[in-house]
Amino acid sequence: MEEITAEYASQTLIAPPELKVRTKVSIGAKTDLGRVRENNEDKFEYYIPEDDGMLALRGMAFVVCDGMGGHAAGQIASELSTKTFLDVYFNHPGDSTPSALLSGIKAANRYVLDVANAVPSRRGMGTTLSALIFLQDQAWVAHVGDSRIYRLRGNELAQITHDHTWVDEAIRMGQITPEEGETHKYRHVLTRAIGTEDAVAPDIFSFDLAEGDRFLLCSDGLINHVDDPEIAETLASFGPSEAAWKLVNSALVGGGSDNCTVMVVRVDAISPA
Repeated sequence: MEEITAEYASQTLIAPPELKVRTKVSIGAKTDLGRVRENNEDKFEYYIPEDDGMLALRGMAFVVCDGMGGHAAGQIASELSTKTFLDVYFNHPGDSTPSALLSGIKAANRYVLDVANAVPSRRGMGTTLSALIFLQDQAWVAHVGDSRIYRLRGNELAQITHDHTWVDEAIRMGQITPEEGETHKYRHVLTRAIGTEDAVAPDIFSFDLAEGDRFLLCSDGLINHVDDPEIAETLASFGPSEAAWKLVNSALVGGGSDNCTVMVVRVDAISPA
């Protein structure tokens, strides 16, 4: 995977690129309040342009956000972030994909911060943001927080995002074991989020797409109650819509301690445009 760690300068687009690959996808999504929360602070969205020029330049986008903050502030944060990210990403003036992704993340971060500063009841609100882009024969990811993106390729399930949490970072540094992390009191403490600080540092990277790939974007309301083997089996056994509903139902049966959002995207075909 190609990791992007530095900001790219925008470039003026002279002419739209050629659409070399046409990707056919199937999508299923489901969100639920859960059994404990009084409002749903999750948000999912996707956008697939019909224009070949826009498909060649920006591709198709899938986004999941998980807001935080009392008095419905988290719901506002996730809503603002999703809309702002997609708007800025698709309207970015340059031809650099990582630059457009970074601009979308930064704009969402600034908008949430500005609203929080302007409205006292919104102070402290924030959100995760996990975006998956299909562009030609590549997938791009832009990620902040602990919502996750998985890929099932063949029989192998891979978590392709890192959780930006205190526990996940401690595990990767060898300070605690994964088993200790499962019950650690800081397991839900975010180290990065949209709208909590002036600067935001998203993970941005790309990798090759393949026919048959199945992707799962989800909030942590799923991960709290459903383990990886069940996720893999469900993605492999059912179509996107049925898989999304079954995974959310499993989270509810497991306790439904948080809002739960699932989006499943299956790559049905990749062919020359």
